[in-house]
Amino acid sequence: MSIEKDTANKIDKLPMTVRGKALLDAELKKLLHEERPAVIRAIEEARAHGDISENAEYEAAKERQGMIEGRIADIQGKLAGAEVVDIQSLKSDRIVFGAQVTVLDTDSDEESTYQIVGVDEADVKNGMISVLSPLARALIGKKPGETVVVQSPKGDREYEIVSFKFV
Repeated sequence: MSIEKDTANKIDKLPMTVRGKALLDAELKKLLHEERPAVIRAIEEARAHGDISENAEYEAAKERQGMIEGRIADIQGKLAGAEVVDIQSLKSDRIVFGAQVTVLDTDSDEESTYQIVGVDEADVKNGMISVLSPLARALIGKKPGETVVVQSPKGDREYEIVSFKFV
């Protein structure tokens, strides 16, 4: 799996897991079928109270509507620009998007396990790192036994790749 790039070195398609797509689809459905109609009703109610120039309820509802419409557009853009990857079907002797990788911090001798996921799916506390993160970029294409150096705010960190699998 590779990230396609055009001549300007801009990413055309960002990988996303099937799970990540399902989460965005669910959020979009809720915004379109629940949140948007509710805010439209709130705007209509606020308008019914008369002068909208000094109506705080109307201003709040319009602001909420803008946020909802912005998020809808954001999700639609992400889904349109996504390359959905079914991790269960991946087979590789090297680390690729979707792999769950166990690394050993050579300084602290601590092992950590991370899954390389799409940008919107990243959650470091739960062991999910973005495909665009420095660690993921260093790991992609490598094999167990290799060492990678990652620049971090605390300085360069060296990790040895212990193992990886697709889950």
